[in-house]
Amino acid sequence: MLSLSYQSNNACILPGLGLGLVISGAIRVHDEMLLAASESLAALVTKENFDQGLIYPPFSINRKISAHIAANVAAKAYELGVATRLPRPENLIKYAESCMYTPLYMNYR
Repeated sequence: MLSLSYQSNNACILPGLGLGLVISGAIRVHDEMLLAASESLAALVTKENFDQGLIYPPFSINRKISAHIAANVAAKAYELGVATRLPRPENLIKYAESCMYTPLYMNYR
């Protein structure tokens, strides 16, 4: 059996957590926000992932993972009253995606 793994904190949780804090303008980080990040990651693991022996979603969808984590962290920040970026965006996932850096490189040849 082939076992594939990677660091959940550095590769999955932290990019989305940081983005969620930025897009909400959170002034504090509460334990509930970390739990929201972890639950978001867990919710993206499919039965097919489990059947393949994965406990995390595939790294190929890491931008999607980060957007979902960011949206849930931001939602929790608004719920807890620590968000300063007002008004709250209607669709936090789309807002998170729009705030992500997308590297575009010029073709010099």
